[in-house]
Amino acid sequence: MNPIVRICLLGVAWLACGLGIVGVFVPVLPTTPLLLLATFLFAKCSPRAHAWIINTKVYRAYVTPFKEAGGMPVGAKVRMLAISYAVLAVSALLVQKPFVWGILAAVALFLLWLAVFHIPTIDKAAVAPLSDELELEG
Repeated sequence: MNPIVRICLLGVAWLACGLGIVGVFVPVLPTTPLLLLATFLFAKCSPRAHAWIINTKVYRAYVTPFKEAGGMPVGAKVRMLAISYAVLAVSALLVQKPFVWGILAAVALFLLWLAVFHIPTIDKAAVAPLSDELELEG
């Protein structure tokens, strides 16, 4: 691979990885897709970084169950929405502007649509074997 292309891919991969980790705490950033992108790019340009990312707790918590089971259990969706709505509520309280409230309401509705209609709901039992495997490996 061309060294310039490799460096560019590596830079984008680290950016996606960083944003994915920030997405754990910021409701608007999609954690799983960003970490999937970072993993894909790392696989193309850096075997060492790829091995590192697939062994991180964030990857194992967010990406592995989604990738292996194809969705999220109801409890995980409820936790995701609760944390996101709490952060949105704090933002609404700190920024007392109706325009910002409208944007936050749109984000809240988008997250609800995403959780209810776009992300498949799976049985918690489908994720439990994955959790056991991850604990045994880690």
